[in-house]
This record gives sequence, C-alpha cells and structure tokens, in this order.
Amino acid sequence: MKLRALLAAMPLLATSATMAFAEQPKTVGPNGEAPTPAASLTLSDADIETIKSGGHTAALVWHELYDWSNAVAQGAKDEFVRLGIEIVAETDAGFDTARQKADVETVMAREPSIIVSLPIDPPTAKSVYGVARDAGVKLVFIDNAVEGFTHGEDYTTVVSADLFQIGNKAAIALAEAMGGKGKVGYMFHDADFPVTNQRDGAFKWTIENDYPEIEIVIESGMTDPANAENIASAMLSRNPDLDGIYTPWAEPALGVLSVLRQQSNDHTRVVTIDLNEPAALDMLKGGNIAAIVADEAYQIGVTAARAAAAGLLDKPVEPFLVVDALSVGSDNVVDGWMQSMNRQPPETVKAAAR
Repeated sequence: MKLRALLAAMPLLATSATMAFAEQPKTVGPNGEAPTPAASLTLSDADIETIKSGGHTAALVWHELYDWSNAVAQGAKDEFVRLGIEIVAETDAGFDTARQKADVETVMAREPSIIVSLPIDPPTAKSVYGVARDAGVKLVFIDNAVEGFTHGEDYTTVVSADLFQIGNKAAIALAEAMGGKGKVGYMFHDADFPVTNQRDGAFKWTIENDYPEIEIVIESGMTDPANAENIASAMLSRNPDLDGIYTPWAEPALGVLSVLRQQSNDHTRVVTIDLNEPAALDMLKGGNIAAIVADEAYQIGVTAARAAAAGLLDKPVEPFLVVDALSVGSDNVVDGWMQSMNRQPPETVKAAAR
C-alpha cells in the first residue's frame, strides 16, 4: 500500500487507532454506511445481455498503480470484458491530486459510460469528479467516497474490504505466533485515513479484549513509512524484550525488519497487511514475519465493474460493498496470493514455498 505522497500532505490527527473502544468496532463505509458483502451483488443473464448490447465503455482512473491496485485493476478489466464493456482509458496519478483531476478531464474526452477510481483526497474530490458526474458517467469508487456526493445520485457505490476483519486477523496471527502471551509494540497510522484507522483499531481492540496475557506496552504513530526504522528503533530501545510488533502495511514492516536484522533479533515476531514479496520471503525463510493479512484485491475490481454495470441498468446498489480478508502464512502463501491477487506469487516466493 503506497501512501507516501498522500501521507506527506496529511496533518497529524487523533485517529480511531489511538482511541479505546468499549464495544467491538465494526467496519463502516466512508460516510458510516454498514457493509454489504460484495458477493451479494449479482447480474442475471438477461442483465448481462442488455449490458453487452449497450455499447458501453469504461475508464480506470487510478490513484497509483502497484501490486495491490494492479490486482484491483485486473479484476475490473476481466469483469468488463465478461460484460462486453470496452476499456477506453487507464491512468495512474502517482498519488497526485492535481494529476488525478487532469486524468479525469483527459479521459472524459473519450466519453466513457463508467469511471472506476480511488479518490486521493475526498474533501477536494468533488472538483475532480464533478465534470464526470454532470455528464452522466456512472462513478464507482474504491475505498473512499467523494465528500459532498450522494450515493445513488452522484455515484453508484464504494467497494472496499472488511476492515475489522483485516485487523482482527492480524491480531489473531500475531497472538498465535507469540503463543498467546507477551509484549507487543503497536505501530499505527497516525493520520485521518479511514481504511487504515479501522484496520489498526480492530487489531488493538482484538489484542486488548481477546488476549488477556498479551499487553500492548508501547504505541507509536507513523505518518511516513520512511520513518518506520526510526520508530522501530525507539520501540525496541525502550522495550528490548518485545515479543511482537504490528505494522499497518507492508512498507513500514520492511523498515521494522531492517532494524531487527541490524540487532540480530530473531525473537520479535511481526505481522503486517498487504502482500509484499520481501515480507513473504522473510516469512518463508523463518524470519520475523509471522503472517501477512490481505484482502481479496482482485474481487474488489470485479465487484466495482459489476456495480458499474448495475448502475447502467439503474439497478439499486448498496452504498458500501466489501470483500473478505485472509491470513497468509508460510503454509498457504501460494494459495493466498491466488485468492487475493488472482495470480501466482513472484517466482522467488514460489521457489521459497516449495
């Protein structure tokens, strides 16, 4: 999950990850919507034939293309092919809001029927997507909604993952690797970003409520993953006997791994989120990584394309559709990669898994 360009511009805010939850937190959408399983959205054979005969087109306007978003993109492309919808443009904004606005304006010259996109900055995104909305384009968003847009009127739906499930599975995986007891360092995303905030909060809640013999002894906020090594060094300096460390996604996890290797620390277990080749290799080689939790990225793309087609048919679509999460360990890394990304892992990972 490459957020650096976005994080650098974010203010430091108190987030849900720093708060205590009296009750189990629940996954909610950008505007507090209850989640609906993505698998519940279906199209009939008649729906598909109607879509195929409509001559519709789609544009994919991405925030940034990397492993996770490439898998989302591939899911959308494959579903659009199945539905007979031509993809007329695909862009990569490099996590630059101005560039994303220019991308939308550029693809509008192709007059797409559909735009699938992850808005980089929801508070300012109304000016980015307004021209498409006003032209009657069916908008489907990934993870974020546009502030000021109304579901069912301005956009079709938001597709994401079950965020509580991701954090919960990360907590379970780390607890199991620690034998159900010990001391944990909790590195959370210290910015107002609902996807990571909910995942982090779910991890913390699960540890504090389901594992009485595990104590979170230090909490450290992170805004830029480039600072992960410094944060990990400080954590371990104050608590050299840490049994586990949670990191909010794979890039900062690699910084933590670097520190642990520098210290010849083969005891502290690490759990992180989003599949990543170096992290997977460390896990397979018996290193510090205990498990990696991932969402079904490919299915996010499939669902987004399917939802857009439903929107073209004026079929009602729930406002917040979510896919499942899975815990990937050394025993299921190849199958997990397929379930999440719908493709084989890198050859280095396949070789290490044999």
